[in-house]
Amino acid sequence: MQVRVEHGRAVRVQGDPDHPSTQGVLCTKVSRYPERTYHAERVLRPLRRFGPKGTGRFEPVGWDEALDDIAARLKAIAAREPEAILPYSYAGTMGLVQGESMSARFFHRLGASRLDRTICASAGGAGLAATYGGKVGMHVEAFARSRLILIWGSNPIASNLHFWRIAQQAKRDGARLVCIDPRRSETAEKCHEHLQLLPGTDGALALGLMHELIALDALDHDYLARHTSGWELLRERALQWPPERAAAVCGLEVAAVRALAREFASTRPAAIRLNYGMQRVRGGGSAVRLIAALPCLSGAWRDEGGGLLLSSSGWFPVDHAALQRPELLAGRQPRTINMSTIGDALLHEGGPGFGPRIEALVVYNSNPVAVAPESGRVVRGFAREDLFTVVLEHFLTDTADHADYVLPATTQLEHLDVHASYGHTSALLNEPAIAPLGEARSNTDIFRALSARMGFDEPCFAESDEQIAAQAFSRDVTLERLRERGWVQLPLPRAPFAAGGFPTPDGRARLAAPGDVPDWLPNHESAASAPALAARYPLAMISPPARNFLNSSFVNVRSLRDIEGEPLLEIHPDDAVPRGIADGALVRVFNERGEYHCVARVGGRARPGVVNGLGIWWRKLGVRGTNVNELTHQRLTDLGRAPCFYDVLVEVECA
Repeated sequence: MQVRVEHGRAVRVQGDPDHPSTQGVLCTKVSRYPERTYHAERVLRPLRRFGPKGTGRFEPVGWDEALDDIAARLKAIAAREPEAILPYSYAGTMGLVQGESMSARFFHRLGASRLDRTICASAGGAGLAATYGGKVGMHVEAFARSRLILIWGSNPIASNLHFWRIAQQAKRDGARLVCIDPRRSETAEKCHEHLQLLPGTDGALALGLMHELIALDALDHDYLARHTSGWELLRERALQWPPERAAAVCGLEVAAVRALAREFASTRPAAIRLNYGMQRVRGGGSAVRLIAALPCLSGAWRDEGGGLLLSSSGWFPVDHAALQRPELLAGRQPRTINMSTIGDALLHEGGPGFGPRIEALVVYNSNPVAVAPESGRVVRGFAREDLFTVVLEHFLTDTADHADYVLPATTQLEHLDVHASYGHTSALLNEPAIAPLGEARSNTDIFRALSARMGFDEPCFAESDEQIAAQAFSRDVTLERLRERGWVQLPLPRAPFAAGGFPTPDGRARLAAPGDVPDWLPNHESAASAPALAARYPLAMISPPARNFLNSSFVNVRSLRDIEGEPLLEIHPDDAVPRGIADGALVRVFNERGEYHCVARVGGRARPGVVNGLGIWWRKLGVRGTNVNELTHQRLTDLGRAPCFYDVLVEVECA
């Protein structure tokens, strides 16, 4: 990204026209980054709470006073039980320096509880690693040479614009685009075909496609024999899934399943752009394993422009140990708490099997009160008066409103960082373009200052951001090379698995193993697994992101919120009419966990039996102080211990 600065003020951001993947293009969200940075409500001084938790009532306080008090309170808790302290963070800052470097060192040295960072992609990541040995896949640029592209569980017009530009190039050159998604998204409308399957049935569709490939003998037997293991076991599973069975589970026409299998078998190169929407259900990890097997069956990996991409992050030689310094644990093995069940964790009284009650929480790069599942319980946990909470933030988010201290953090324009990617294969440098506004400090500066006050005198706590950035990658990428043009392309083959060579111990893709054969799993909340619950709450709900928000980021940027308008629930006429719901009506969406009020949008974006609650609005900017996560639950996926945001049953009525 390039930043135009005039008189010390950032006035415009734009993409780098020389970058091979982005070619100068920015999404609408990031193009408004200066508006976010200079937002009138930006937190620019440390704040201390003086009102009840959740009311957002704070008073300014000096940095020294705030840090002294925070350090003293953490030190007192740690002296009794360090595991009563918990960090909570995710990807609000995607960089390796401002993400988990100095902060990880701080919490390792403290002996605090560890956080299982699962909230977005861990089910899919676990499924991909189980098959390929890591989070690896195609080069995104290679899709330009594809002749069939399955866009599976993804809405790239909203969330992956750089891929969409490449897919459009392929389309102009004759490629056929097929979208597989429960929602008729903006992307689905632009594809040649849309398979609008039921939520959580992607694994069943993959098995149905496999069955047809076997029936047609459209298999690359040589590739399977040389470069995979477990095919015979997976074959037995697939033979249990004729297209008729798969179509019935998925809510699709049998002919559509058969036709897609034939097309995938007969088109070269054929590629799958898989994304994380489809793994946010009970069987999400297994579904990724099954879909990842498809290019191995057909031999699509042999071709440049063939294969699959879910994440490219595994290609990057990130030196996590150098960044995070696990040796600071000094042999201790603190408990691990799953960020996706933070509501239950904060309300737990402690004891056997859990450990001490959480007494202190330090939140950075995340907004859990808005984004974590079953937010009614999350709010109750954050509202505990005996919970000491520190939040590093740019704004008074739903989470910051519950803090004892809010510390002003820098934005991407104001600090140094280096980045890997999960969509392309270039390492990136983020140089500060402007000085920090007000009294804002980088995450690393804040944790360095806390470390000093805690008496942590190991040399790693004195390292500068530049020194940390220089250690981020173990090979191929150096800070000097990054500074030459802002990015470094990883030296990878164009068709990475044409001759196998997967990052597994034997170089083969692992399709199955004895006692470990992937299969379709019905959703936690579905007629198949919970018929009584489905009778009370007959509509399945998914909660894909609103086009102009990035999870809960950018929700308070006025120009983007004006585009979104208001929190929406997309509902099909077949479901709206019997409930007396008209387009534009205020509706109550509810289940046994809570209720959410929003505006109904009646139309074809939702399929019958499914509603789409677009997220993730801040609770306090919603209609009645909640958001769609009031309805989600804290059950986890089959692999990766991830949340099941798209595995929810609800009912809807006029408010």
